[in-house]
Amino acid sequence: DELLWAAAWLYKATNNEYYLDYLGKNGDALGGTGWAMTEFGWDVKYAGVQTLVAKFLMGGKANNHASVFGKYQEKAEFFMCSCLGKSSQNVQKTPGGLIYKQRWNNLQFVTSASFLLTVYSDYLTSARRNLHCSSGSVAPSELLAFAKSQVDYILGDNPRATSYMVGYGNNYPRQVHHRGSSIVSVKVDPSFVSCRGGYATWFSRKASDPNLLTGAIVGGPDAYDNFADHRDNYEQTEPATYNNAPLLGILARLHGGHGGYNQLLPVEIPVAKPMAVEPQSNPVKETPSAAPVTIEQKTTTSWLANGKTYYRYSAIVTNNSGKTIKNLNLSVSKLYGPLWGLAKSPSGSYGFPTWVSSLAAGKSMEFVYIHSASPAEVSISSYTLA
Repeated sequence: DELLWAAAWLYKATNNEYYLDYLGKNGDALGGTGWAMTEFGWDVKYAGVQTLVAKFLMGGKANNHASVFGKYQEKAEFFMCSCLGKSSQNVQKTPGGLIYKQRWNNLQFVTSASFLLTVYSDYLTSARRNLHCSSGSVAPSELLAFAKSQVDYILGDNPRATSYMVGYGNNYPRQVHHRGSSIVSVKVDPSFVSCRGGYATWFSRKASDPNLLTGAIVGGPDAYDNFADHRDNYEQTEPATYNNAPLLGILARLHGGHGGYNQLLPVEIPVAKPMAVEPQSNPVKETPSAAPVTIEQKTTTSWLANGKTYYRYSAIVTNNSGKTIKNLNLSVSKLYGPLWGLAKSPSGSYGFPTWVSSLAAGKSMEFVYIHSASPAEVSISSYTLA
């Protein structure tokens, strides 16, 4: 699964079709099209691979691997349906409705599954389709609503009324299994604390942690919504970065609300009904096709947010010279938003991204940017031919 996971993200980062072909040719052999998962975590990444490949498929980027990518998507949707309780094989849930996989640090599976549900909800919305489960059709909004219910549980909407985010709410874990939290700060007591001394003096203390690990997500409750707030109960009170990381993405998405927000996510899916509003600008300037290096820009999608119309632009740089281009420098002006796919130098010019060192003859590279204005002005400053 790690090999497929790496290939999927390398394709996403570089647009190099070698990695897309790897996913297509090795999906069966490496389990990407075969494993129907009910969990997603640091040790088992198949559900994440299947979700990302499904995004490529719905975005029209499968090339000649559409049938294989369709198998990935079937497994991705099995995962979504199982989380929602609408599959032939559903994930276990506590009486309070929390996804439950195991006693030791169960919340890692909750936040990671909820993240996949969140992004897939937007992929479906952008593709203008529903999720098809064995129990029937499911609207994209149901995926997002379920992910929200899991977040609400973590933050205190549960039978114990306990927030499993340290420092959030009034009732949260006070004895976190975390050395930095449980040993007094040097600012309070400058005495040296040895490894054994810290364990002997601080680990078994019944008092609350002297240092608040604000924002940390602990392991969480058991299969029956029970939780024992004791420092030595590492299965339930130990925090982990992989608990928090997926949660940040979910919270960011939930903060955006519902109406039309899916188009703000990086989903390369054709818009079914193009907006009537178009950029009020002069046509995008292109370099002559006979030039050694050409640049072609186009608007790929647009959306309304907070009273503004935003545009996503794609710029294709093509090497027509017959030789390899190195040391490419581009000038980009009148840019009022984020740009992906180029590296910015201290001088303000743009060059190849870190994963590209040259552009072979006849090859092209793409970069994209988003802003609520007419196309940026992109021109070639310099390059060398090798």
